[in-house]
Amino acid sequence: MDLFKVYKLWDIEPVRGLDTTLWDKEGNEYTDLYGGHAVISIGHSHPHYVTMLSEQLKKLGFYSNAVQNSLQKELAARLGKVCGYDDYSLFLCNSGAEANENAMKLASFHTGRSKMLAFGKAFHGRTSGAVAVTDNPKIRAPFNSCDNVTYVPLNDIAAVEKELSTGLYAGVIIEGIQGVAGIYEPEDGFMKELRRLCDRYGTVLILDEIQSGYGRTGKFFAHQFSGIRADIITTAKGMANGFPIGGVIISPEFKAVYGMLGTTFGGNHLACTAALAVLDVMENEHLIENAAKVGEYFRFAFHPDGALDPALSEYRGKGLMIGLQIRPEFAGLRDRLLFEEHFFTGAAGADVIRLLPSLTISVGTASRFMDSWHKLTAK
Repeated sequence: MDLFKVYKLWDIEPVRGLDTTLWDKEGNEYTDLYGGHAVISIGHSHPHYVTMLSEQLKKLGFYSNAVQNSLQKELAARLGKVCGYDDYSLFLCNSGAEANENAMKLASFHTGRSKMLAFGKAFHGRTSGAVAVTDNPKIRAPFNSCDNVTYVPLNDIAAVEKELSTGLYAGVIIEGIQGVAGIYEPEDGFMKELRRLCDRYGTVLILDEIQSGYGRTGKFFAHQFSGIRADIITTAKGMANGFPIGGVIISPEFKAVYGMLGTTFGGNHLACTAALAVLDVMENEHLIENAAKVGEYFRFAFHPDGALDPALSEYRGKGLMIGLQIRPEFAGLRDRLLFEEHFFTGAAGADVIRLLPSLTISVGTASRFMDSWHKLTAK
């Protein structure tokens, strides 16, 4: 049997990592500024993370959700306190797509409605419901197609009100910052109006913070820059530093009923331990503050003397969620950064480089990246 080949793979195999450094099986060293799609939040193989997972595995790796698990309760209490939603509830699952599926299901249960409003260029996952609200028809099979989803342009509040005023929508789902689209931000004024319209028309506001959350932007969740509160928040990627986990943070307005949600593996002992280790390191090493600090370094570095870097047509993002729109004459720059300078970065289409490093990244590492950037883009 061979693998089902749905990924375009570089001919590099990382076999060891420490903080923002990776080594491949030939011993070559790389600097990781992508963190496996924003998953690596506290650096590769952080000693505290490794110790906690190792100790838990010696005791118990898994049992079902039919018994008490105090690690789940500890995680809910800790997460609620640090993210500012301590009066909400937590449902644990396995991934961001699964978190979004459950969030939309809750919105539909709560309102008795079936439709969802989503935004152009959105990405919410690849499972059936999540892909239905993902604005990419290439990844939607005929089975995933339905009439329950409408897309409107991001930041177009008039288009939102036109749809919500019909009273047909269970929920609106929106990313704190659109990631796969290329790092596009909802405007603060738009978010405030969106919150007002959801209240007015009895629609659930779901904030997908799977990529933009967990301190990456310099606040715990990106939507907190606009000063609003969501009804449901979904999280996953940075939550457990690579261990599969997802979370749905749920307003006290929602009534839990036995059996309405469920999962086999969600909230297992190892996943909760990994997530608790992440919260420990984020707090002890002040990583949200570091994300803001290094993010500002990058912003200024890409705007020397106040002018945009000549290799870019646009710089987008907050903190350590950065989109670099590349000018056409610099096509291929991402591959050159990897193969010539040994920096892993991400992409959004052919002309956007995404930087999503671990929140542990130092200014020194960021400065080395800028040196390589200038070396490759100098004319």
